[in-house]
Amino acid sequence: MIRATSFQGKTVAVFGLGSSGIAAAQALLAGGASVAAWDDSAAGRTAAGGVGVPLVNLTEADWAGFAALVLAPGVPLTHPEPHWTVKKAREHGVEIIGDIEVFARERALRAPAAPFIAITGTNGKSTTTALVAHILRHACHDVQVGGNIGRAILTLEEPAPERFHVIEMSSFQIDLTPTLRPTIGVMLNVTPDHLDRHGTIENYAAVKERVVQGADVAAIGIDDDFALAMLRRRVEVGPAVVFSAQKSIAPGYSLLDDTIVCSNREVLAVKLASLSGIATLRGRHNAQNALGAVAAVRECLNWLGRSSDIDWQGALASFPGLPHRMEEIGRIGKALFINDSKATNADSTEKALLSFPRDVFWIVGGKPKAGGITGLEPYFSGVTKAYLIGESSHEFAATLEGKVVFERSGTLDAAVAAAARDAAKSIGAEPVVLLSPSCASYDQFKNFEVRGDAFRSLVAALPGIVMRGSP
Repeated sequence: MIRATSFQGKTVAVFGLGSSGIAAAQALLAGGASVAAWDDSAAGRTAAGGVGVPLVNLTEADWAGFAALVLAPGVPLTHPEPHWTVKKAREHGVEIIGDIEVFARERALRAPAAPFIAITGTNGKSTTTALVAHILRHACHDVQVGGNIGRAILTLEEPAPERFHVIEMSSFQIDLTPTLRPTIGVMLNVTPDHLDRHGTIENYAAVKERVVQGADVAAIGIDDDFALAMLRRRVEVGPAVVFSAQKSIAPGYSLLDDTIVCSNREVLAVKLASLSGIATLRGRHNAQNALGAVAAVRECLNWLGRSSDIDWQGALASFPGLPHRMEEIGRIGKALFINDSKATNADSTEKALLSFPRDVFWIVGGKPKAGGITGLEPYFSGVTKAYLIGESSHEFAATLEGKVVFERSGTLDAAVAAAARDAAKSIGAEPVVLLSPSCASYDQFKNFEVRGDAFRSLVAALPGIVMRGSP
């Protein structure tokens, strides 16, 4: 655990008692602060109280005595309207921060040179974060991974000069981290998402930009207009490197065929690694993730004055991939089963449909997001049949009508059974049963991980299945 000594002797309100909120309260207590913790749900309060977190009803508390409000990232800060705790904090001049801000202050106070790589983007940030950590570990570095992936940041080991913290950051978390100053700030891409939380895509992009604004070195993917504009602003204030999966660039990181190359201003290119044949980095979107990860690690080591002579090929080839993101589950004969439950919007599903351009038996649906799946129409020709599940079924049926054969399966178990049946009859060379929902999971599942685990279990129970990794 990281002890939050920067609030020693002060009283801090903590609201939102999920895993990150409880960890924040415990870190503050360990660092010598007093804590007043609360949650709107009785379950959250019970969980926190059960591990010794002091509970105070913040609706009745004297807010004038609080040094800060540590807010869970899922609690509305601005849109659709500020949460009641946010309003109370602002009325009393109490600063509003998140758990990553607590980490940032501890690092600045106790180990300001500790390597810190912060990664964001609308899509690909989890894969890139995991890949950065994997490359560093492959090179025998001490690595801690957390934030929006895996563990809450304050449950990790403390910052130290030889320890790399590799942290995925959502826009919600960035919004609550005003002193964000990573060694390397990575911006992958910006496409519309979470507009209900930020109001407009311009607001959303501005929040994302904070990751690269304060970094020692910014690493920016330049394959969309918002990120390209961020680069232009960044180069006026500090060092930046760029990467692109769509075009050759110099200086920067790009692809030569399937090979990652780093070019200098004289267009002298160093070949680092080939992505050819790496199943866990399949598709152009994963090429961008790999470019971002390689750039982040290489530039961080160079900035720290350490050797960047890494077995890049070995590191990338041994990457196991992420659960629920283009995850190969198994095969029945020639039919391949892919778990892409993490695709919670159409832009993310686009990457899967690009990676599997034909003979797709597509399981899609859940709690829909703005725009639905209309933007995926250019890829419908590769879908043999769609299986609609969840709350979005009526809307998606209207989108697919006359363009893709579909059935309303309703539930995931019915969809898996039907898709497996139909894929077995396919004459395609490699039919793909693809769970890529383009939706949030909350209508039928607690989260996308639970949805993906359910898919894996259903596939594992199919007759004749050979699961990935089986002898």
